[in-house]
Amino acid sequence: MRPGTRPEVVGLSAGELLGAAEALGELLVDAVAGGASVGFLDPLDRATAADWWRGRVPAVREGQLSVRVARWDGRAAGDAEDAEDAGRIVGVVMVTYADKANGRHRAEIGKLLVHRDARGRGTGRALLAAAEEGAARAGVTLLLLDTETGSPAETLYRSAGWTAVGVVPGHAADPGGTLRATTFFYKDIGATALPSDVTGVTGVTGVTGVTGATDIMGAPASP
Repeated sequence: MRPGTRPEVVGLSAGELLGAAEALGELLVDAVAGGASVGFLDPLDRATAADWWRGRVPAVREGQLSVRVARWDGRAAGDAEDAEDAGRIVGVVMVTYADKANGRHRAEIGKLLVHRDARGRGTGRALLAAAEEGAARAGVTLLLLDTETGSPAETLYRSAGWTAVGVVPGHAADPGGTLRATTFFYKDIGATALPSDVTGVTGVTGVTGVTGATDIMGAPASP
């Protein structure tokens, strides 16, 4: 992938998620191998990782979950290396919508991942922005997430306007099995002014909202 380029961010339907399960499984395996605390221990095999994504398909179909991916579109750059990467999924983010009657105004960001060889292009920030805007379009006013304390993801969230609630020591194990502290965040998006077209956000295209209804390094510390 050519340095400095940024993949596009697109929303996946339930059928598209099913078709992308293998690629997303590889992305999850890469995150765990890279030390991201995302609910799995290392080593994580690809079959297990792909099956985990397949297990999310019903929630997407029912409107309780949205999944957006960062996909490299090498056609715009035009060299042989870019062409080989065209269509490759290099990042993902989920938004889980509350199913309780008194919590329909809130949602949780999860599994914000960017492949290790595709970082440094603002992809994590683009995924986060797309997730926030999609949630706002779905009527959400409050977003929540958690991440390993001291991780690069924590820096991203703070710089993106998220507010830290507190730190819980030993909340989740890292891929090596060592218990690590987790920082919990929230963001009030009720007053966020949405652009007339979400494609106005740099690097974000084709984002779909969810109706009716946890990074750069692998953000959430829990699945």
